[in-house]
Amino acid sequence: MAEQVDVVVVGMGPGGESAAAELAKAGLDVVGVERRLVGGECPYYGCIPTKMMVRASDALAEARRVADLGGTAEVTPDFAPVAQRIRGEATDDWDDQVAADRFTDAGGRLVRGAAVITGPGAVRVGDREFTVAKAIILNTGTEPAVPPIDGLKDTPYWTNRDAVAATGAPGSLIVLGGGAIGLEMAQAFSRFGTQVTVFEAADRLLALEEPESGELVAKVFREEGIAVHTGASVDSVAHDGDRFAVTAGTVTVEADRLLVATGRRPNIRDLGLDTVGVDATGRSLNADEHLRLTDGVYAIGDIVGRGAFTHMSMYQAKIVTDHVLGKDNAGAEYHAVPRVTFTDPEVGAVGLTEQQARDQGLQVATSVSEIPSSSRGWIHKTGNEGFVKLVADTDRGVLVGATSAGPTGGEVLSMLTLAVHERTPIANLRRMIYAYPTFHRAVEDALSRL
Repeated sequence: MAEQVDVVVVGMGPGGESAAAELAKAGLDVVGVERRLVGGECPYYGCIPTKMMVRASDALAEARRVADLGGTAEVTPDFAPVAQRIRGEATDDWDDQVAADRFTDAGGRLVRGAAVITGPGAVRVGDREFTVAKAIILNTGTEPAVPPIDGLKDTPYWTNRDAVAATGAPGSLIVLGGGAIGLEMAQAFSRFGTQVTVFEAADRLLALEEPESGELVAKVFREEGIAVHTGASVDSVAHDGDRFAVTAGTVTVEADRLLVATGRRPNIRDLGLDTVGVDATGRSLNADEHLRLTDGVYAIGDIVGRGAFTHMSMYQAKIVTDHVLGKDNAGAEYHAVPRVTFTDPEVGAVGLTEQQARDQGLQVATSVSEIPSSSRGWIHKTGNEGFVKLVADTDRGVLVGATSAGPTGGEVLSMLTLAVHERTPIANLRRMIYAYPTFHRAVEDALSRL
């Protein structure tokens, strides 16, 4: 006999857990389905443990800057405290009992396993069948995408999941991929003494962001001793039982470890979406402004293709929760999506890049203000690399995109996100008072250059 429920949430990552808990608190009969860890990629293999690595490596970098600013310091890297913190504080040694209890304490029921939609309002998990009265919410996320490089498949390469579980920094590391995940880990391990080489097939790092962002990070990496190869398509990978050898054209690099960070693959193929008339053959699912795929079926998070960010999943979860509860709230807007790459310098961005704005046919004006030329950047001295870039729609007199790169790039981004989201007139932004001397005064300078 099928069990009668109100809601089934498939995938209990941050957005799925949030939606499931809120609907359960509202009095609905909610089943949350998870085949791995409640909490998803972010707390166990992504955002949280990687930022612990970044935080520790940044502390090492700051200690090495003491000689330029006020004395002497002797720095001896030790990865053990990072590994211990990841196990003890972030992941409970990859045990999700706390998160599972948090959901059941909210009134939900947790079912372990892989879910399949078997028809309208019908879900199967193993040998259990559910008839769903109100909503099926999909939050199944992504898996690391491993490219079909000759020789790679049968080697003991790392993905992000293996890297955060490392108990020590390897002597040498090759990173395939110049996106946020690969770059954050490349710099973190490098600052713990690992010899790091990055290969990126595109012509620049952070290929989806402004060209200035990739150029900045590549410059800083090279200054820190990280080898960067862009426009480098890897031809083959070999492993002799001890070390890796990666070949890209005429370049061959050897290392103790290989991290594959070449993107993510959406988990949508085996959900049975064809039984409800939803096409799951693309790279993402086509959801409406309320995240509906079809009547009674919603999707949130990475699989919707609006940005593989925890904050996007949580934002969409709130919209779905309100819609299921019958609240008359506005649907999703994506014109001001913020994102941050937590390298040093941090690279924050929101909205459109200059090229994206031009591709949309907008009348575009841009400006750039260099952080080292600002008062705060000059005071900061060593480690002050960065810039603020603004992208304006001159017809409407508003910002449609911005990049904030620098020592606190992700934090300075907040005011730019608000400006893009609220379509604040540029004239009003110019009339604001900007505290002196702060990093965000570079925004004021960039506005004056538009």
